[in-house]
Amino acid sequence: MALGRVERILILAKTYPSPSAQYVETSCVAGISEDGSMRRLYPVPFRMIEQDQQFKKWQWVDVRVEKATKDHRPESHKLYVDTITCGKLIDTKKDWAARREWLEKVPSFDSFDAVEEARFTDELSLALVRPKRLLGLHITKARNTDWTDEEKEKLAREQMQGDLFSEAEAKQQVKQLRKVPFDFHYRYLCETPEGEKEHRHKIVDWEAGALFWNCHHTYGASWEEPFRAKLQEHLSRKDLMFLMGNQHRFQDQWLIISLIYPPKQKPADDRQDSLF
Repeated sequence: MALGRVERILILAKTYPSPSAQYVETSCVAGISEDGSMRRLYPVPFRMIEQDQQFKKWQWVDVRVEKATKDHRPESHKLYVDTITCGKLIDTKKDWAARREWLEKVPSFDSFDAVEEARFTDELSLALVRPKRLLGLHITKARNTDWTDEEKEKLAREQMQGDLFSEAEAKQQVKQLRKVPFDFHYRYLCETPEGEKEHRHKIVDWEAGALFWNCHHTYGASWEEPFRAKLQEHLSRKDLMFLMGNQHRFQDQWLIISLIYPPKQKPADDRQDSLF
């Protein structure tokens, strides 16, 4: 008898693995189902998250899922990787018109405090935050510039979940995955009933990690200027939103799992499909 049910899900988030942070899920894929329910999906092998691989952000997938038993957050579901069928990619035509239709269905807030309130009242663990203004991008060196043995073991263990890969295959995947040796945080302002409030959250979107490697490959030691030009100057001119997800064991700790950046709704705006 087949387990779970098949759902059509629009992918909105793919994160870069971060096993070094305490109790952080090593990677996260999230989206919205055709009926408007938010979904966090795992386990997902790296080869299916990487740029230009199995599925992309803003692509529909049909996949068999079932509610996660050990993760009680309402959005968290186990997926059966061998049932994934990739569908249509939603384009950016007409100022993201088709994408905006789906963004309107995502739980959205103008302040991070309101997200936390919804976590208490509704157990919300995925939400869209629309900051009033981006204040800056903080770049700090990661504690370790390469995966530690413990991290490699954790990453490999995740790849072996669901009997998808042998231990040798899992270790090979981890070997091919490069650790981003820096941490990236946005500082931003939100409007609250008490006035403006500043927040700082870590960016774990796969696109930001891939952008780092592209800039590093092209500019070498001078990677930071073009990286900032994209993540800070360029995106601050967009209608920037953060898809945020909290952590399983420490649910008051949130990460920016996806950067969403439609153009500000002016006819003269250029279309922007990707960070790189």
